[in-house]
Amino acid sequence: MVQNRKKVRIVVSGAAGQMGTRILSLADKDRRFQIIGGVESPRNPLVGRIMEPGQAPVVANIAELLPKADVVIDFSVREAVLRNAPLAAREKRALVIGTTGFSPADLKKLKALSGRIPIVLSPNMSKGVNVLFKLVERAARALADYDIEIVEAHHSRKKDSPSGTALRLAEIAARASGRSPRDFVFGRKGASGPRSKREIGILAIRAGDIVGDHTVFFGAGGERLELTHRAQSRDALASGALEAAAWVQGRKPGFYSMADVLKI
Repeated sequence: MVQNRKKVRIVVSGAAGQMGTRILSLADKDRRFQIIGGVESPRNPLVGRIMEPGQAPVVANIAELLPKADVVIDFSVREAVLRNAPLAAREKRALVIGTTGFSPADLKKLKALSGRIPIVLSPNMSKGVNVLFKLVERAARALADYDIEIVEAHHSRKKDSPSGTALRLAEIAARASGRSPRDFVFGRKGASGPRSKREIGILAIRAGDIVGDHTVFFGAGGERLELTHRAQSRDALASGALEAAAWVQGRKPGFYSMADVLKI
C-alpha cells in the first residue's frame, strides 16, 4: 500500500511577478504542494488580498507566513532576498532562490546562512539550461584555445544586464578553459584592436517579450561551435523551481545548486 506523502508547504516571494505567478499557477495544479501564501512589496496593491491562482494570501512581511511553511521560493529582488533569508534561517525553513544580481559579499552571507538551513540557488532553474551549463564546461575544457563569446537576449523590461545565466555561463567557461572573470568583456564599442585570446565577450539584447535566449560561441580558424538554449515559456523555469522545492524539503543544511537537484 502506497502511503500519501505530506504536501510541501510553500511560500512564494515575488508572488505578483512574472515568475511568481507562473510558480503559483503550476503549484496550484501539483498535488505535491500546498500554497501557504505570497510575499510582495508593501506598495503592491495585492498586499492584504487573496491572489489567484492558488488562493494565496499576499503579505508584505514574510515573517507572518514562515511558521506555516516548509520552503520559501524567492524570485523577488536582491534586497528582498537578503531581508528574507535570515528570517527563513531563524525559522529553519528551506530556501529556493532564483533571484539574480548578487554581489560576492551577498553570496558570502547566503552561504553562511546555509550552515543552518538548506538553500538551493541558481540563476536559472530550467532543466535545459542546467544541461547547457554542463555542455559548456565540457566544450570549454576541450576547446580551451578557442575564442569564447556569449550572447543573451531577454524582454525589454528585464532589470539586470547581462543576465545571471550569462554570467554563470561565462564563469563556467572561464574556469574550464583556464581563464578568470578578469577576462570578461561586456559589450564592445569603437576600435579596440584585435581581440585578446583570453577574453570572454558577454553581450546583451533587450527587446520585446523574449523570455530568454543564451548562446555560447566557440570560434577558431575554419570552424565555429554554437551551444544555444531558448526558453519559449517561463514554465520551464517555474517547474524547475518547484522541483527544487520538492527536493530541498528535509535536506541537511547546505548550499546547493540545480545540478544537485537534477543529479547532473
